[in-house]
Amino acid sequence: MPRTIVGPRTIVGIDVGGTFTDIAILEDGRLSVHKLPSTPSDPSQGITRGISETDVDIAATDFIHGSTVATNALLEGKGGRTALVTTLGFEDVLEIGRQNRADLYDLSMERPTPLSPWQLRFGLPERVDYTGAILDDLTPESVDALLSLLNEAQVDGIAVSFLFSFLNPVHEETLAQRLSELPNSPFISISSKILPEFREYERTSTVVVNSYVGPIMARYLTQLEAVLGRGLRIMQSSGGSITASLAAEQPVRTILSGPAGGVVGAFYTGVQAGYPDIITLDMGGTSTDVSLCPGRIKETTAANLGGYPVSVPMIEIHTVGAGGGSIARVDAGGALVVGPQSAGADPGPACYGRGDRITVTDANLTLGRLRPDGFLGGRMTLDLQRSQTLLADLAGGIGASATDTALGIIRVVNSNMERAIRAISLERGYDPREFTLIPFGGAGPMHACELAAELGIPRVLVPGHPGILSALGVAIADVVKDYSRTVMLRGDDLDQVRLDTEFRGMEQLARAELLDESLPADDMTPRRFLDVRYVGQSFELTVDCPSLDAPGNLTDSISGDFYEAHLQRFGYADRDLPIEVVNLRLKLELAVEKPALEPAASQGPDASSASIGSAEVVFAGGPVETTLYDRDQLQTGNRIAGPALLLQLDTTIVVPPGWNGQIDPYGNLILEPD
Repeated sequence: MPRTIVGPRTIVGIDVGGTFTDIAILEDGRLSVHKLPSTPSDPSQGITRGISETDVDIAATDFIHGSTVATNALLEGKGGRTALVTTLGFEDVLEIGRQNRADLYDLSMERPTPLSPWQLRFGLPERVDYTGAILDDLTPESVDALLSLLNEAQVDGIAVSFLFSFLNPVHEETLAQRLSELPNSPFISISSKILPEFREYERTSTVVVNSYVGPIMARYLTQLEAVLGRGLRIMQSSGGSITASLAAEQPVRTILSGPAGGVVGAFYTGVQAGYPDIITLDMGGTSTDVSLCPGRIKETTAANLGGYPVSVPMIEIHTVGAGGGSIARVDAGGALVVGPQSAGADPGPACYGRGDRITVTDANLTLGRLRPDGFLGGRMTLDLQRSQTLLADLAGGIGASATDTALGIIRVVNSNMERAIRAISLERGYDPREFTLIPFGGAGPMHACELAAELGIPRVLVPGHPGILSALGVAIADVVKDYSRTVMLRGDDLDQVRLDTEFRGMEQLARAELLDESLPADDMTPRRFLDVRYVGQSFELTVDCPSLDAPGNLTDSISGDFYEAHLQRFGYADRDLPIEVVNLRLKLELAVEKPALEPAASQGPDASSASIGSAEVVFAGGPVETTLYDRDQLQTGNRIAGPALLLQLDTTIVVPPGWNGQIDPYGNLILEPD
């Protein structure tokens, strides 16, 4: 088990979403929350304002931030002007990519524009072979000529990815030193530092993404660190935090920063409540992120974001354009479509008073599933009349009533999320009926029960603060450092001595970097993993590295774990085929102190003291008189029966007819069908 950081400092988790900025404050094992609208033009303004509205002592606080800055820069095409330097003859690897198509039957499919255009891709006459031996050395003349071209091009970032540099990085390191002499100080990334693994296209794409978002992320973190101080850490896509300085150097590791915090928070909540097998549903204002955790948080190194491969470790998350701010419209064929376009925070849904497009939030409001005077704990009043007027206009375009149109919007957005959950469960060999659904984000608890019913999921667990669960996950995320190395071991080469030698070399490198970042290297707990495949197979599966001190056949032990993983993922495994170890992965962890929540004693099933009235709410069967509850007044053991709405600061929980729930000892609401 990883060792734990224990200290008197307050920990603040910050998650900036497309619509709201969420703040979770952990102090002496107690949790307090704060929520305010995001400032998309400059996320740091919302953070600074939110912190100023709390009683946090900045000098005595550690801040962990789930950032969307790198994500937005990549997806919106707002990164820096980026050059690629590679081995002569390989300048077009970004353009060529791989033969697989994102949409097999789309004859007019357009691939995303390379982040480094052809005018800014340069080849140098150098060559390292597949053993790491230098065939053609890097010459000073070619480097001088390159520097002249780059200086003339006035680029913001430079990515360097030489052939086989993961085996011998000397040429990349030499060039990086010379590139630092450029007068305009561009952001520089080398692939042997960012991703020392084989697969030229994925490695090159990852390092180019790093340099593309690097200048923006570096400026943002410098500005934020000036306000929050040196206690700032940044959430990684892999579910652990790193120092702000490393995040500024390797921003590609933060691409799924915010969604990763949500999965960490949901898994922590599920385990604490006794449900370690979970499906997470993070529905915010812009998108919905889903992840499946079969007793553990699953990671991948084969992600694709906006059409660009990114091969650093990250939590396995599937994202769809389905959020509370997703815009509903009628397409050219007369069909009702929801998303992926979103109203975001500015102008926001129509009911916020500025937007003029109907969204999922407006549909929920007109159906009575949101209370116009209960939003954000009553701090924000929603414009019901505005939503009703615009919804009637949309309904006229499809010849339906406003109520049927609103229900149709909910059905469409639910079907989008249902497909996403099927993609991470049934399509991966997992039965959703064996899992618990944990919804969070501002909109997740409004749709969870209907989704669970469609998928046969037997239980919904709504955390105590679902709207800020991502911020909580960010706050409790362990400090994590990831390292990898390509080795290609099979047959007689796969032995304990070789593996131990390679891993010890990685740990020595890690120790030096940890000390440079002022992290306690001696307290970090190492975990070893192997990327394994059948000999000749195209892609790998990651398994735990067996104890190198344990007796028995090493290859048999690795093979057994690989066969089981292959059977789970693909539905078959040939135990007679030989395997090979492709990459070694090292994860160093330093656990942070988690909230010490004590289970509360049951106060009985009667929840009448938390009731605050009733209202008419429209469900699939029509309008129903629905009980309203103040969730903050519900106590352990209290039971509620649907239909019901539970109102709280960060979300509204919709309990449809035919569902009932109970507050567990940790403040979670456990919902199940009758």
